[in-house]
Amino acid sequence: MAGPAHPASSGSKFEMLVQSVTDYAIYMLDLDGRVTSWNAGARRFKGYEADEIIGEHFSRFYTDEDRAKEIPRIALETAAREGRFETEGWRVRKDGTRFWANVVIDPVRDPQGNLVGFAKITRDLTERRAAERELRASEERFRMLVQSVTDYAIYLLDPTGRVSSWNAGAERFKGYTADEIMGQHFSRFYTDEDRAKEIPRIALETAAAEGRFETEGWRVRKDGSRFWASVIIDPIRGDDNELIGFAKVTRDLTEKRAIEEQLRQSQKMEAVGQLTGGLAHDFNNLLTGIGGSLEMMQVRLAQGRAADIDRYILAAQGAVKRAASLTHRLLAFSRRQTLDPRPTNVNQLLNGLEDLIRRTVGPSVRVEVVGASGLWSTLVDANQLENAILNLCINARDAMPDGGALTIETANKWLDERAARQHDLPAGQYVSVCVTDTGTGMTPDVIAKAFDPFFTTKPLGHGTGLGLSMIYGFARQSGGHVRIYSEAGQGTTMCIYLPRHAAEEVPDEDVAPPAPPDLVGEGEVVLLIDDDPTIRMLVTEVLTDAGYAVVEAPDGPTGLRLLELNARIDLLITDVGLPGGLNGRQVADAARGSRSDLKVLFITGYAENAVVGGGQLEKGMFLLSKPFQTEALAAYVSDILRH
Repeated sequence: MAGPAHPASSGSKFEMLVQSVTDYAIYMLDLDGRVTSWNAGARRFKGYEADEIIGEHFSRFYTDEDRAKEIPRIALETAAREGRFETEGWRVRKDGTRFWANVVIDPVRDPQGNLVGFAKITRDLTERRAAERELRASEERFRMLVQSVTDYAIYLLDPTGRVSSWNAGAERFKGYTADEIMGQHFSRFYTDEDRAKEIPRIALETAAAEGRFETEGWRVRKDGSRFWASVIIDPIRGDDNELIGFAKVTRDLTEKRAIEEQLRQSQKMEAVGQLTGGLAHDFNNLLTGIGGSLEMMQVRLAQGRAADIDRYILAAQGAVKRAASLTHRLLAFSRRQTLDPRPTNVNQLLNGLEDLIRRTVGPSVRVEVVGASGLWSTLVDANQLENAILNLCINARDAMPDGGALTIETANKWLDERAARQHDLPAGQYVSVCVTDTGTGMTPDVIAKAFDPFFTTKPLGHGTGLGLSMIYGFARQSGGHVRIYSEAGQGTTMCIYLPRHAAEEVPDEDVAPPAPPDLVGEGEVVLLIDDDPTIRMLVTEVLTDAGYAVVEAPDGPTGLRLLELNARIDLLITDVGLPGGLNGRQVADAARGSRSDLKVLFITGYAENAVVGGGQLEKGMFLLSKPFQTEALAAYVSDILRH
């Protein structure tokens, strides 16, 4: 068995290890500082072979300046006295070139503690020092660049949001000098409204959590004036990923925003021009159909050919229906249609609509309806939502001429501040209904124009271009939005977002199917208020024929005076837009102050959102949109008075 290694063999191994090292110059000095050993690293750094340097004083590695300051002597004395000498500085190679060295000198003592020499380790840091100097120079150049920038406010915040640096652009935008603002919280640049919403806190939390916060909004200068700013906040983290602050860049976009607003106004006027031209074309066609039919009826009656009249009546009625559809779309686009919003479960609505959708899109399109479990209720006009969904499905079908897949999906959506800004909606809870197809998709240019009135990619005669405008107007009027997600050749998803309705869903008590047309009145008294004499004449004749007594008024004040006479009135039928300073809703509200059980039927084709009072018709109030069929009016009145 081999015995333990002799100390000499261990020493030999250590010496071999030291001699093989090339990244460090490791050598020994005697008490006078003369070299007594020399490794491969020393030869590489210094350029001397061992037989050239052994016995020579180590001061020859120092610069003339350091030798003049007696740095070699001080180094050995410090090492002997304090147990170590460590420094960085220039050293000299054999060829006279210099390198930046990290130097450590340790004293070597015998077992009795007597100083017998020194161990010296040198490392070449020239490249690292050059890199550090370049980094410092780069940082200084960047600092000078940032400080000189005047088109951007660039400054730093500590982790709590207090300003820790301030450039010339920040001083120009905000109005504060560095002395005035350093150490102050950046929330002072925000409006009172944004501070009340805790936007500064949310901004920093979002930047820290997501790696960036970016937005546009009003900011406040030192003098209290406001400017429209683009703001970016990025987190700054240390080597251990610890948050050490934020970098904030602000740009004044007030002038740019004003120019964009002018452009938007110009685009609006262009859209109005397109709208007017399209309306003139469509309504001229409709009026030609109606007027021509009436003229032909007059001609045939004069000729005694009454048997031919029916087809002209049908043609005129068809033109009226098309005109009604067009005005309905226009009102939806302008967000001025009269809505009857009620708590609605969209899943239930889709269940009733699914068969119609399948028949409409045809057998070549696979339809899948995916209703979210536990879907929230939303306050919406169910009929208008059905029309919007059906319109989207028809567009999807047209985008898949060779067939494809159509998916209708509902979901509960919670939009935080950032997501809400992206959707142009207030933060909160929403119900979404999305229609997705596998069709041709849209280019970015088409998406940008999709909601414009009369814009369409369909062939001439296959669409007015008001469909998406109508859906957009309906969604916005309902407190929501509609978004397009599409790529050319990759299909399209159209999503309608509607606010969640917090109240529990209630049965649709007020809307009942129309009564059979053979039901007649029993002498009930109806007060009719409408400023159009033709409409008053037609409605009065229809209701009189149906057995009702009708009292007419041409404006709101006259109608209200009749209501104040305490005479019998069983039903108030009123237009909403009335002359005389009182609209139909105001008359109805005033009348129900003294006649709490008075039933009211609004007949209107145009109304502000206020018509439905807080977004919903009150109990006992009903709505019928113009134009309407006279027999439908009689049936609806009969149904209202019997329930």
